Amino acid sequence: MDRRGSVVEPQSGLPSPSPRDPLLSPDSHMDVQGYKWVRWRVWLCRLAALLTLGLLLLVFHWRPRLAVLARCCSCPLALADILLIRDSFGQQHVVEVLTEEMEEGSLEMLGEFEDNEWRDTVQLHKEEKTLLHYYLFEGLRYLWLDRKGAFCRVSVLNEDWTYKDLYSFQKGLTHLEQSLRRRMYGPNLIDVPVKPYLKLLFEEVLNPFYVFQVFSVTLWLIDHYYFYAICIIVISIISIIISLYDIRQQSVTLSNMARFITTVTIRRDSGVEECVSSEELVPGDCLIIPQEGLLLPCDAALLDGECLVNESMLTGESVPVLKTPLPTGEGRYSSETERRHTLFCGTQLIQAKGGGPGGSGAVAVVTSTGFFTAKGNLVSSILYPQPTDFRFYRDSFKFLGILAFVAIIGSIYSFVVLYKSNATWMELVIRSLDIVTIAVPPALPAAITTGTIYAQNRLKKQGIFCISPPRINICGKVSLFCFDKTGTLTEDGLDVWGVMEGGPSGFSELVPDPRLLPPGPMLTGLACCHTVTLLRGEPLGDPLELKMVESTGWTLEEPEGDGRVLGEAFGGHRVLAVLKPSSQSTSEAVAIVQRFPFSSALQRMSVVTVARGGRSALAFIKGSPEMVASLCRAETVPAQFSSKLRSFSSEGLRVLALACKPVDGNTDFRTIERAEVEKDMQFLGLLMMKNLVKPQSAEVINILRLAQLRSVMVTGDNILTAVNVAKSCGMVGIDEKVIFVNVTPHTAQSMPTMRFSLEDGAAPGPQSSVEVITQGLYQGGFNYHLAISGKSFAALCEHFPDYLPKVLMRATVFARMAPDQKTQLMKELQKLNYRVGMCGDGANDCGALRAADVGVSLSEAEASVASPFTSKTENISCVPLLIREGRCSLVTSFSLFRYMALYSLIQFCSVLILYTMRTTLADLQFLFCDFFLVTLLAIVMGKGGPSKELHPARPSASLLALPVLGSLFIHTCLIILGQVAALFITRSQDWYVPLNSTLFGTENLPNMEDTSVFDLSGFQYIIIAVVVTKGYPHKKPLYYNVIFLCLLLVLFAVMTWLVLYPGPVIARLLQLYNFADMDFKLLLVAVAALNFLICFIVEVLIDKGILNCLRLLRGRRESKKQYKRLNILLCESPSWPPLNQSLSPTNNTVIEFS
Repeated sequence: MDRRGSVVEPQSGLPSPSPRDPLLSPDSHMDVQGYKWVRWRVWLCRLAALLTLGLLLLVFHWRPRLAVLARCCSCPLALADILLIRDSFGQQHVVEVLTEEMEEGSLEMLGEFEDNEWRDTVQLHKEEKTLLHYYLFEGLRYLWLDRKGAFCRVSVLNEDWTYKDLYSFQKGLTHLEQSLRRRMYGPNLIDVPVKPYLKLLFEEVLNPFYVFQVFSVTLWLIDHYYFYAICIIVISIISIIISLYDIRQQSVTLSNMARFITTVTIRRDSGVEECVSSEELVPGDCLIIPQEGLLLPCDAALLDGECLVNESMLTGESVPVLKTPLPTGEGRYSSETERRHTLFCGTQLIQAKGGGPGGSGAVAVVTSTGFFTAKGNLVSSILYPQPTDFRFYRDSFKFLGILAFVAIIGSIYSFVVLYKSNATWMELVIRSLDIVTIAVPPALPAAITTGTIYAQNRLKKQGIFCISPPRINICGKVSLFCFDKTGTLTEDGLDVWGVMEGGPSGFSELVPDPRLLPPGPMLTGLACCHTVTLLRGEPLGDPLELKMVESTGWTLEEPEGDGRVLGEAFGGHRVLAVLKPSSQSTSEAVAIVQRFPFSSALQRMSVVTVARGGRSALAFIKGSPEMVASLCRAETVPAQFSSKLRSFSSEGLRVLALACKPVDGNTDFRTIERAEVEKDMQFLGLLMMKNLVKPQSAEVINILRLAQLRSVMVTGDNILTAVNVAKSCGMVGIDEKVIFVNVTPHTAQSMPTMRFSLEDGAAPGPQSSVEVITQGLYQGGFNYHLAISGKSFAALCEHFPDYLPKVLMRATVFARMAPDQKTQLMKELQKLNYRVGMCGDGANDCGALRAADVGVSLSEAEASVASPFTSKTENISCVPLLIREGRCSLVTSFSLFRYMALYSLIQFCSVLILYTMRTTLADLQFLFCDFFLVTLLAIVMGKGGPSKELHPARPSASLLALPVLGSLFIHTCLIILGQVAALFITRSQDWYVPLNSTLFGTENLPNMEDTSVFDLSGFQYIIIAVVVTKGYPHKKPLYYNVIFLCLLLVLFAVMTWLVLYPGPVIARLLQLYNFADMDFKLLLVAVAALNFLICFIVEVLIDKGILNCLRLLRGRRESKKQYKRLNILLCESPSWPPLNQSLSPTNNTVIEFS
């Protein structure tokens, strides 16, 4: 048996991908190693912990993997007590294997689980007991399956359920079956642990930051820095209390949001209905939903009746969705593909009808519970977010390593100096270690988040809410932004533009108002092919469908009570809704008896209707014209179909097609299959709707274009409509060409092919294609755009992967994209090293919004878990604002990082210089610099807002870049020069009195050397704050940050006062030497002013790129970003893409780069 294994993670079909979903993490299999406790190792570790005064336990707390390796030995997974898990992000976790004894006689109840594969039987007290081996990881339960030799998610037990299986559960489970399932699946709870304050305190105090603080404070107390140490202790205690309170409150808030227990009604196998706690629900339970609806505590498949559901908590989409019963048959159930038949946990069921006892409710079967539900998945993504792979955060830890190296050098230097001064061994150790506490600022990680906090607050005031603050900095590096079309770039509302009936003889004249249509199937189809429903007498549904029904003048009625009266009027069928024509019309009323709701993947919806008495049973279908035409009999589709569709779509109209066919009236419409309904249809005609582009769209796209940020449209609409909208909003310029990419997949009759063709009206003939190229279609510019459909995109990924990067580089329009294709597109763009943004309405874009580096959902909800950012503004004007705030936050974080690093280096240099002179800074001098200068400046430094314009150049995200390291090195040199100059000027004065060489450290205070170095270093803290605070082009100039500017002036005045005339009280308190020579004091201020002038000039020159001359020495290097290298290659390839040529996968016209 293997000692290593993998955790099988089935595709759970959750409604929106999370970091665990295969779409977002292809390596969804976790690497697992099994370990067993070794008693003698455990006791040896306890002894070592005792001898090291608990230091070993601290190391084990920080590195749990070491604790496992030290105390355990490797063993087969089946025998493991402890598991070491490496997740798909490379992070390691330690979990304990738990066992649970199963009830006697329970095995017989599990015949449905193949080979009872979950069992593990062992001899215990000479009796055979059945033990369940499992572990919990990130809220999910994993069972040991002996047959698979691996730990699997418990959801594997129900992942292969078919429609038929789900309908078989309609009779209900027995008490014993439910009890057994509850032991395996666990309670139906999304339990967010709320840790007690004592445990939180323990974890907080053992944080490396606070451990370093404890180490520092201990050193200072030993070194008699009592006042400074007490201040640090007080501030740390206040900080811990605030931190604990915030963490606890966040946990309580999330727990209250996640944890939900209610009373539900379930059906038992005996047919009896009983009320139970939702905590007891298990997959397979038959749930009875009351007419007034409920807040759903689990995921469930709807089997009978219809439900109106508000899913805004999951998707941010405020329009309620109508859910219909699951189709019958042998198909495999998946909550992702059957979204319109699945009720998701955490969503509000507004009303249920047509399925419960007396037709006043609905019936569903539980499919997922706890963290395996849609809500559980989203709560899990908040509790265990995907690690943010951002260079700035990686470099910040590397830079701390550089400072630690500097600290070691300083410690060695101070050790040598002190040793020569005949210091005691205690002094040698304490002073050398004290240097480490100065050179490595423990507050550095906290300080760099200040800018992000300010940006988050500014965004909140603008109606943009963020649930992932680290992503604000990532906004500053976005290089490409994708936009959904409908509701994002264009208005939500659609107006009916016209109707055109069609048949074998061709299309009729355009009818601008559907009310003018003659009675017939086209008018009836427009009136009844929808999922509009009534809530308290008001029609509710998709805005497009509401407009469509309204335009016909027909009225909607729904059955009351059990619906028998209406059912008898329409041939005894179960009636879902009745559509009645206006009083002036000669059409007759029809009843909807079956509905198959719209599916983004299928691009269509359908209904079955009957006339009074059950006569004239008709099936209607509505959807994308291409899809509807493919489901119609060929002879019924007009010959001009393609040209008409192209004509209307090119005008930017939203085009839908309708079709119908007669159905046998004796069919049981409740069990009729969708595939049976949606075939061999008769084409009826086209419905055109006008979708206006939002006025802000063109303005925002232009802003992004001027800032050299690519804009891409990703939509489910027709490709020609999408191209028209792209032109209307400025994604495609007036003088720019659009080239369509058509990729056909492999079929039994043909090989896959790819073809690039210019849009109609610009397509060159065979003779003129060379002319077009010579006219400059491709010449070194971005003056052509590719447009591709979802079907071609899928074929491109599968058959032409080598062409995919080139197409992605030049494609601006992605049309007819399914939700999973949108998610895939985000990941493919990220592979080219783009930082990708995505803006959508949150409905069909959930996966893409979460997969993108920056996802923005346009929603009225204050915070949607569908994406990291939620904007209450109903247009894309939030996008440039978000990018500007991201750039401002990133620049501020850089400034704060450099300031905290230079603050440490200033103090580091001061202490080493004074150690050399056999003295040091006084306790209150440290306190004054750290709190009254540095802390105050660091807090208000990040308050400056973003620039009003987006600059073409993006800010750097690398702390280890040449300008940053060069700047820090030069400023450190200037700091040292300034302090040494102050020291030498002091020593060169006639009245200078040398230090007492028999004393060391604070015993030598006050003295001239310390006072002159302290005075100049005080100015340097203020100087550096001004120098590193960047303004143009991503942030408003310094003078806009009024509080910071005022503080600078006040602190400069305070320092000048301390130098020129501190007064006897302050001088005694800070242990400053009182210089009598006013000229000398003014000279010190002049040195500080010169120091500022030189530092400022150097910083300006570095900003202008003076250090770039050093790069010339190493030669020109290629960009590390693939999209930049590929763009250069495409610009240098004048014949790509090859127009009007059918390319096969074997064609050698691929541009390659290393």
